[in-house]
Formats: sequence, structure tokens, C-alpha cells
Amino acid sequence: MPTCASDYSKDIAPALGDGRLDAPAFHRNHKVINEVLARHLHPSGDVLEIGSGTGQHIVGFAEAIPNLTWWPSDPNPTHRTSIAAWSRLSEAENLKPPSDLDAAGDDWGPDRLGLPPAQNLAAIICINVLHIAPWAVTEGVLAGAGRHLKNGACLFVYGPFMRDGSHVAPSNAEFDTALRQRDPTWGVRDIADIERAALKHGLELAHVVEMPSNNSVLVLTRPGSD
Repeated sequence: MPTCASDYSKDIAPALGDGRLDAPAFHRNHKVINEVLARHLHPSGDVLEIGSGTGQHIVGFAEAIPNLTWWPSDPNPTHRTSIAAWSRLSEAENLKPPSDLDAAGDDWGPDRLGLPPAQNLAAIICINVLHIAPWAVTEGVLAGAGRHLKNGACLFVYGPFMRDGSHVAPSNAEFDTALRQRDPTWGVRDIADIERAALKHGLELAHVVEMPSNNSVLVLTRPGSD
């Protein structure tokens, strides 16, 4: 059973006849996330998404940023069906089929999954995943980014975060409590903990971009230049 479930079951509409799922959060945050990506992404290369969920985000990114090749992934087969269904409706030719990558695994197995080889990714994106997965997934995402990003490339992580042990808003504290009641291994992560873990894998926290609804985008870089 994959550790990274990326379980959106309480936050998405039932599947349509073709398997597509619709996440209300996508309609609220896609535009602002895309603006952050556009400012920091490499001009070309491959971008892997961890926990693509419904697939709406990565399809939208592929359409908006056609000079990059986009690789969705999700260990949940229902989500992969949705990703594939949204992809079929898109005219984007720079969008790959979804893989069943388990981010918490020791090795992401690019050969098995058909992903680009190690240290060849222009970016990794991870949207609304870390707080609905065990801490091992955070460690896995950071370790994988350290192995698979090009020098100078970025890992983008979107979601709610704590700051030095404190929530940034009462609503985030309530959300954190609800998550931990649902699964004690889940919860809103602290930026300081993520930054410390990132350093172990050769990543540096370059930017914290404040977003609507008390969310943020963490931009972590793999130092160096190609």
C-alpha cells in the first residue's frame, strides 16, 4: 500500500462517466500557482508532479506552459484514471501519461516508471499533498528532488504551513486538528522542519511565496548550474 495516498475523497466531486474528478480547490488556486511557476521555471525540460490528484492542475500547467514536458504521477488508481481522462480532453501535446510513483519510496525508479533519468528534471511540483500524507512522504519528496533535479532546478511545494511552531491563522489550526483526527500521521507541516530536512538532501529554501487562503508556495532549489 503506497504511503502517499494523496486522498482527496472528501474534497472532490464524484467521478463523471469518463472517470474525471473535479477538485474545487483547483478552481480557486490554479491561476496563482501557475503565476509562481512561470516566474521560476527553467525555459525547457521535464517537470514531474507528485500526487497529481484529479489531474486538473498539471493539465492546466501543460496548456499554459507548452515549452516544458509535464509528467503526472499518483499512487491512487482512481486518480490516475482521472488524470488520463482530463489529459484526453486537452490538446496539450507536452503531457505524459500518469505513473504510479510512490513518493515515499527509497527509489523512484525512473526506468520502471518511464520517467526522465536522475538529475534531469527541470522542476518538481507538489500541490496539497504533504499535509494529507505521513512525514515519510515529505522526506521522500525532498530526497527524490535531491536525486532527480538538475542543478539550479526547483521543487515547488504548495499548501498550508506552520511558521516556527505556530499556525498562521485560526482556520489553519482547525484544519490541522481535523487532519490529525482523521489520521494521526497527517497534519500541517512546519516550514522550519521542511527546511532542515531539505538541507540533508542538498536543497535550499529559496523563497516562501504567500498565497490566498493562508497557503504558501515553498520554492526549494538544488544549487549549482548546468
